[in-house]
Amino acid sequence: MTTPTDSMNDAINLTHHFLIAMPGLADDSFSRSVVYLCEHSERGALGLVINKPSDMTLRSLFEKVELPLTRPDLDSSIVFQGGPVHTERGFVLHEPMLKMTETDGETVYASTLCVPGGLEMTTSKDVLEALATGAGPKRVLVSLGYSAWAQGQLESEIAENSWLTVEADPSVIFDTPSEQRYDKALSLLGLQAWMLSPDAGHA
Repeated sequence: MTTPTDSMNDAINLTHHFLIAMPGLADDSFSRSVVYLCEHSERGALGLVINKPSDMTLRSLFEKVELPLTRPDLDSSIVFQGGPVHTERGFVLHEPMLKMTETDGETVYASTLCVPGGLEMTTSKDVLEALATGAGPKRVLVSLGYSAWAQGQLESEIAENSWLTVEADPSVIFDTPSEQRYDKALSLLGLQAWMLSPDAGHA
């Protein structure tokens, strides 16, 4: 007999995976989106859309929170629309930043979600303060808002063929221009967009 615990252990865990929107997903927030899943458990899922730029630059965001931006590499960076939840809040997706002098696994910043096998997502202002001084993580994606699914909701959407899933590759987030991330994420599955589209054959 299968116990609830067994079925929970058998449940798919898509933490540190990309969700790639199928062409039939018409929701404005998620059409042609790639979502990096920071957390997925039996309670639900949380992630950031990585390929929907907003009209705000990182410099203007820093001005808004009254911080200088002294990192030339970030000067022309764009803030992304991470999802429809808490769109007034900033979320910083970045490479792991562990305190070398502290207990292994302790994060540098006040409020950081460590993604097992993957990246870190920080919501506290101290990461922006570190970037402002020229320090902080080298590779970052800053978004306003995040994406969330209630218990069982994401599994239902995947069953309805709304999403493809693949293990995340950080280079898609940090080394690929935003307009190419959808195709790049699909290529991790050996797919191209025209293979999914009902309009195949139209360039």
